[in-house]
Amino acid sequence: MKQRIRVVGIIKNAEGVLILKRNWSRSETPVFWELPTGKIKFGEQPEEAMARLLNEYVGLTASSIKLKDVITFLAPEGASQLSNLYIVYEIGIPHDDKPSPRERYTAYKFIKDFSGSSVRLGETSATVLEIEEEKVTSSRISPRAAANSITIYIDGASRGNPGPSGIGYCIIDSNGKTIERGGEFIGFASSRVAEYYAMRKGIERAIELGYQSVRFMSDSLMVVNQLNGIFQIKNRDIIPIYKDIQENLEKFDAVSFSHLPRSQNGVADQEANLAIDKILKK
Repeated sequence: MKQRIRVVGIIKNAEGVLILKRNWSRSETPVFWELPTGKIKFGEQPEEAMARLLNEYVGLTASSIKLKDVITFLAPEGASQLSNLYIVYEIGIPHDDKPSPRERYTAYKFIKDFSGSSVRLGETSATVLEIEEEKVTSSRISPRAAANSITIYIDGASRGNPGPSGIGYCIIDSNGKTIERGGEFIGFASSRVAEYYAMRKGIERAIELGYQSVRFMSDSLMVVNQLNGIFQIKNRDIIPIYKDIQENLEKFDAVSFSHLPRSQNGVADQEANLAIDKILKK
């Protein structure tokens, strides 16, 4: 499967979020605006790529570059599937610095309300803003980028690590309504294995319910980064589960994996622990 990797920067001030007008050499190409976005050159670290393109294309020197999220989704490319991976950074710039677009960009603006704006956002930027900033309405997102119509929170719990373990999930629709929640006891396992079992369960349930575009949320940064291809899989105990997950991902039109703090994953955590309690109390 082909994979496209990009770094994306979010720069905010009192006026809003910085977007730039893309410069295309072909006159028939539609004009659109985007967040500072670019490729990673061979041998570069993602953060280095972000700093470089910001300087080369926007004329800014970052005072801080902080990893905000890693987002992936599958999208069609001709007759095949294209895996898109966006490494999103929150960027600080000196207060007095002003953007100076060059080469790939011709203009810039700061926008607070994207839902009421007439600007045409590129697919990558629309997706990132929908996920990270919640500033773009779903009607402004192309079908390929609508990877968030359904959100599934997952969590794994282990008492003793390893010890009695459970998994939990919670499915939320685009309006924030809970569609389904549940948990399952998986036996004696480590917390690492429990997190992967939980992710596999969430993916299997999404397939059973017929969802094609899903965003999976986990408080395990390890699982999110491994499924996003940032970290390698080195633990033999999770390789079979990982392979099951990869096979099932082919059944979706679009998927993404995002990390969230444990404090925001309470329902899935509760379901995982309830599943353990039911067995231990028998």
